[in-house]
Amino acid sequence: MIDLKLKQALMLAFGSINSAKLRSTLTTLGIIIGVAAVVANLSLGASVNLYFEEELGDFGDNFIIVIGESPNLFSDQELETIRRTSGVESVAPMKQRTGQVTFRGVSRQINVEGIGQDYPDIVSVELESGNHFSDTGQYVAVVGYNVATERFDRPINTRNSIDITFRRNDGTVVTQTFRVLGVTKEPDPDAIPFNTQPPEDNIYIPISTMNELLNEDDFGAFVANTATREEVRAVSESIDRNIARSIGISARDLDNEQVKPYTIINQADIIEQLNQLSFALTVLITAVAFIALIVGSIGIMNIMLVTVTERTREIGLMKSIGFDYQDILNLFIIEAVIVSLIGGILGTLLGLVGSFALEIYLGLPHIFPIQLIFLGLSISIIIGLVSGVYPASKAAKMDPVEALRHE
Repeated sequence: MIDLKLKQALMLAFGSINSAKLRSTLTTLGIIIGVAAVVANLSLGASVNLYFEEELGDFGDNFIIVIGESPNLFSDQELETIRRTSGVESVAPMKQRTGQVTFRGVSRQINVEGIGQDYPDIVSVELESGNHFSDTGQYVAVVGYNVATERFDRPINTRNSIDITFRRNDGTVVTQTFRVLGVTKEPDPDAIPFNTQPPEDNIYIPISTMNELLNEDDFGAFVANTATREEVRAVSESIDRNIARSIGISARDLDNEQVKPYTIINQADIIEQLNQLSFALTVLITAVAFIALIVGSIGIMNIMLVTVTERTREIGLMKSIGFDYQDILNLFIIEAVIVSLIGGILGTLLGLVGSFALEIYLGLPHIFPIQLIFLGLSISIIIGLVSGVYPASKAAKMDPVEALRHE
């Protein structure tokens, strides 16, 4: 009996692969394509998740938004309720109206938002020029970049004046002149518009001034933030309970979203929903890639069966000189694993290059989890083992006398 060492088995396997280069290359194609697709899709999925988180970070860090769904719902009482909620770092009220904005004789209908002083810090409203207003400011405004550069015949600059006209609920009209203190930053054309009214399309004025002009004292919504992302969901739930109590919703209806006349959105929930969407797409595309892997494994099995048939006399000769069942089994399994592993290595490299190229093309952050390399190699080894067992077992069970008679 011959004791077949691993080194000898590897030499015999590589010799067999080398003697049929074209067949071996075609056999690995399915594995290369399948592994490359799996690795690239998982890498892109991680990049997309990171991209969404970064984009949300541009909108604001650790934010919580409370949106009223009926007029005169929120007042100073709810503002103080949120401000006193444990974990809230800062909070700002806001209110939205469409106003007629006039600049140098040209009038346009533009979205005007009344905001509290902390609003720009909470939702990251950055400026191209000028400054934000403070609570002491009255008839001052910050103009969105698109409004300042595109909506009028001439660009609006800091220290310019604009007239804003509002129509009150009683039908009367009020006009007030505002001095422009700042212009928001030019928008990134590749950014995802998480806000239906992005800063560049708005005009911001103090909310106290808006309420004064409209003869109102309510707020439409609040934006708040926490010190850390880990606190967002817990603080959001606390705000929900406190607001519900403040406007008279009973404790038993707290979980009934149909009863509440407001909606709460927070960063943690948005990230979770985006991650779920990204995960679903990744699973779908990866499932298609696994079909290529199955086809590749069937290809390896078929080629190994052909190899066993072609090498029948060789197998009979090996058995006649002392190779036993286990030696023959190991030899053909090792050959299948090597073919598959070569495909796995090339597929992993192709997936790495492909995902990197797509990330550059799509403007995504570059991320390649190191575990994907081990995943690609592990998949190929498993496929080699699974697809090689049956042909190897068939070869190992051959009768040496019958094998030697094979033509």
